[in-house]
Amino acid sequence: MLPTTKNLIVILGPTGVGKSELCIQVAQQLNTPVINADSRQIFAELPIGTAAPTKAQLALAKHYFVGAHHLEDYYSASMFEQEVLALLERLYNGEEDGVPHPNCLMSGGSMMYIDAVCNGIDDIPTVDDETRQTLKQRLADEGLPALVEELKTLDLEHWQIVDRNNPRRVVHALEICHMTGKTYSSFRTKKKKERPFNIIKIGLNRPREEMYDRINKRVLEMVDHGLIDEARALYPKRGLNSLNTVGYKELFAYFDNTISLEEAIRQIQSNSRCYMRKQLTWFKKDTDITWFSPENIEDILNFIHQKTR
Repeated sequence: MLPTTKNLIVILGPTGVGKSELCIQVAQQLNTPVINADSRQIFAELPIGTAAPTKAQLALAKHYFVGAHHLEDYYSASMFEQEVLALLERLYNGEEDGVPHPNCLMSGGSMMYIDAVCNGIDDIPTVDDETRQTLKQRLADEGLPALVEELKTLDLEHWQIVDRNNPRRVVHALEICHMTGKTYSSFRTKKKKERPFNIIKIGLNRPREEMYDRINKRVLEMVDHGLIDEARALYPKRGLNSLNTVGYKELFAYFDNTISLEEAIRQIQSNSRCYMRKQLTWFKKDTDITWFSPENIEDILNFIHQKTR
């Protein structure tokens, strides 16, 4: 008989908190793979700078959505939502590996990807290739400030809330405006979608100073493990939106001789800490999350067993 109760255990938390190690232990206990909800680890070319699971970790538990796409590929939270829901159905029914998994595990720190699966995102039209290429070229030719000003004219409502320093967000909104003749805001209903499974959210956190120390040390470890060479190999592609991210943009500035290597590393540490705080601010708004220290593996497993019983 197939299981009548289906659960999705979501283990989330800020960068550097220790999600990967704990999730492998949980996955082994539940005999289920890990669905990776990290919008950067999905790219195959960024293993070091995104702290993607290592080969040894991947051997301990099967992971989905790690290195599954390439930097030039178009990918979005909406596509992630669709692909994860389809995968979950196969896992629950035993169609993926021949074994039904009543308790599936998703882990990551990408807020929009997690929300897309748990709450659903608005049905925004898929951007056609011609529009995408046009806006990509305009970003390169005109720069981000010009496109931000255009968005203000075309969709003032979204301009007021969008991250105006994020070219991916600004460009996507303009793509929708140009392709549909409607504002991006008109497609944003924010209506929560029903899911055919229970969602159990577990948040991981540590004291702030401990998090700062872990992030600083992890950046230095990335450098020791080859981050500079990884970034140098990607330098010719530095115009891609997928590379406008912490760990790479700072090293690109170093390659451009605008800052020193020491300053680039310092900025990576600082920007990583800033991103960590942004993640926590987002997650803390979700009252469905039960918070734990990553060290309390027994408490976390007991909590999962209680919720899935």
